[in-house]
Amino acid sequence: MTFSITFLGATEQVTGSLYQINAGDHVVLLECGMFQGRSEDEARNYKALPVDPAAVDAVLLSHAHIDHSGRIPLLVRQGFNGNIYTQHATVALCEIMLPDSGFLHERDAEWQNKKRRQRGESHITPLYTKADAEACLTRFRGVDYDHELEIVPGLSVRFLDAGHILGAAVVELIYRDGGRERRLVFSGDLGTRDSPVMRPPATVSEADCVVLESTYGDRLHRNLVETLAEFRQVIAAAREEGGNVLIPSFAVGRTQDLLYLFSKHWDEWGLRHWTIYLDSPMAIQATEVYAKHRDLYDAKFFETDTFRPRLPNLRMTRSPEESMAINRETSGAIIIAGSGMCTGGRIRHHLKNNLGRPESHVVIVGFQAAGTLGRRLVDGAKTVTMWGDEYAVRAHVHTIGGLSAHGDQKDLLDWYSSFRNRPPVYLVHGEPAAQEALALKLRDHNKAAVSIAKLGQRVDLQ
Repeated sequence: MTFSITFLGATEQVTGSLYQINAGDHVVLLECGMFQGRSEDEARNYKALPVDPAAVDAVLLSHAHIDHSGRIPLLVRQGFNGNIYTQHATVALCEIMLPDSGFLHERDAEWQNKKRRQRGESHITPLYTKADAEACLTRFRGVDYDHELEIVPGLSVRFLDAGHILGAAVVELIYRDGGRERRLVFSGDLGTRDSPVMRPPATVSEADCVVLESTYGDRLHRNLVETLAEFRQVIAAAREEGGNVLIPSFAVGRTQDLLYLFSKHWDEWGLRHWTIYLDSPMAIQATEVYAKHRDLYDAKFFETDTFRPRLPNLRMTRSPEESMAINRETSGAIIIAGSGMCTGGRIRHHLKNNLGRPESHVVIVGFQAAGTLGRRLVDGAKTVTMWGDEYAVRAHVHTIGGLSAHGDQKDLLDWYSSFRNRPPVYLVHGEPAAQEALALKLRDHNKAAVSIAKLGQRVDLQ
């Protein structure tokens, strides 16, 4: 009986999710995500994949975020010809996010090649193109939550609601051979106990091995009541000071949480005095996917007939011209735009026009990886560099951590506590300090055997 997992990404860091599962004579990849953040991390995306794509029989995907899915087009282009199994809503989100990722790679390569030509250097090719991403989508196969499916002989998968974003899943792998059975459970990205939109993560009672994310393993989120009170105060202060409110937001998950909270607290927060801009074509498309999959959450924030968010002053700006017009707004605008870590996208143009204005407010509502512009703002930088130019930071910068789509330390400990047999745990998707803190808590409070997964490490489940 050969059943093992090899850690090929997201070890001692948050991004780059990739794990190889060996089940008998078959090879299955769990995730195939991009490295994000610092330039040296993103450079790892251009290195050869640590597995022969043609030798992979199937891919399992926990959810659509690019740090979990972003190298799938590369995998397919290099020879993978099997199926990619994931929850139905994740298929719909990947149909939006992966082509957008390919387009961004093309655009970045074009921008770099323009500079390289000026220096007389050879041109570079994009990691993959929009066409590559569109081609890989034919490999996707949607699976319902709680449905067990055999993907290769002897190996079955079950996706359970992880409560993180729409379609996000805890992945349970069951390998059966000669009357014996082994279970490997991968948490994926777990949601919070009081998510505005998503349901709490599903739990599992038995496993032989658990692979657990640890993004917020060293901290507790502010509770939702305090978080909402702070949000209300920020909006009130910005109105009094006559500025704009900028919210860098991930297109999937965080944006929909914000739209729901704005619709729920529209009167209480005085939002009638504002124009709310959703300035992200991908976030607009993702919101439309949320409207079509309302069976996966309980929050009511769409109009029944139009499937639009219930916000009468919401402007969804798709075109570049509409986005540029927002820059003429000097007050009274709440602008939700990507990217969530300010590494690209339209939010950088809005930051360029608002960071130097002390009456403006920037609200950080998500995790900011080391080396990103968002992280520099969170850390209190007085100046930041964008497009080679330096900009003073005079705007108020607020960090509202209670809206994270990731569970905090308590959420992670509570989720693991559902395992009656206290299986060994391998921590992934976390920076070292967060992982060490979570490991200590798991050992002390749950009597768990905990390891921090290392790159290239193989664990046999014999």
